[in-house]
Amino acid sequence: MSRHTARNDDDSWDLASSVGATATMVAASRALATRSADALIDDPYAEPLVRAVGLEFFVHLLDGKVPDAQPRYDAERSGEHMAVRTRFYDDFFLNAVRSGIRQVVILASGLDTRAYRLPWPKDTVVFEVDLPGVLEFKSTTLRALDAEPAAKHRTVPVDLRDDWPAALRAAGFDPATPTAWSAEGLLVYLPSAAQDRLFDELTALSAPRSQFACEYVPDMSVFGHEALREMFEESAVNVRDLVYQDDRSQVPEYLSRLDWCSSVRTAEQLYATNGLDYPDAAEFAMFSDVTYLRAELD
Repeated sequence: MSRHTARNDDDSWDLASSVGATATMVAASRALATRSADALIDDPYAEPLVRAVGLEFFVHLLDGKVPDAQPRYDAERSGEHMAVRTRFYDDFFLNAVRSGIRQVVILASGLDTRAYRLPWPKDTVVFEVDLPGVLEFKSTTLRALDAEPAAKHRTVPVDLRDDWPAALRAAGFDPATPTAWSAEGLLVYLPSAAQDRLFDELTALSAPRSQFACEYVPDMSVFGHEALREMFEESAVNVRDLVYQDDRSQVPEYLSRLDWCSSVRTAEQLYATNGLDYPDAAEFAMFSDVTYLRAELD
């Protein structure tokens, strides 16, 4: 099981604890999705990264063993869900570089391996922003696998609660160049004020024609639903204790005020786009309106 305590403004973590363990959970699901006979994604680095982190539940999962402590966990369904999410962001970045963008920023990159596995044009620069220990662990593990970035790769070791825009510029980021930004799996772990501040700071760094992708939960109170309590408490990573359930700005409306033009699709719509039936389990039904957004700055 992962180690975590209640969230606070000064908390910290690694890839085996608190919010960091969610990155390991996501990578485990990407590894499972990659194994599928009709896989939507291909992430050859997800499994070795998860094994290197060493969280017992996820290692056992990769070995085909679901611990008795979590009998309701459905590995196939989890992998399918993450394949749909991963494909959304993969397609976002590939379409962005096809449109001519050559500067990419992955916020809270965790165990994301897109800098290594996507077919980037050679002149693309990919910046990854996350905690120093997270970025160092990933870089060290991938070097040991002889993995090489497929683009110019620059890590930005900084907490998003600190002055990450200054750290990004110091790493060579050019605010005058159109940028493709992602905030995958990030917003629910931010308090409402921090979410707005992230959008403000990101916009201030963005040249016209920049693009942005994220997913968000329209009504965060769903995490407090009694029907989900037992499921979350049984989970290897209790996401319910890690998210901020406060009221917050609706993302498309907030971005519109900052001159971003957005298009959105729900999780259920994304499943259909990929030729999949959305699961009818109760916990999936509660999150069917999780929304995936792409936006471009006017």
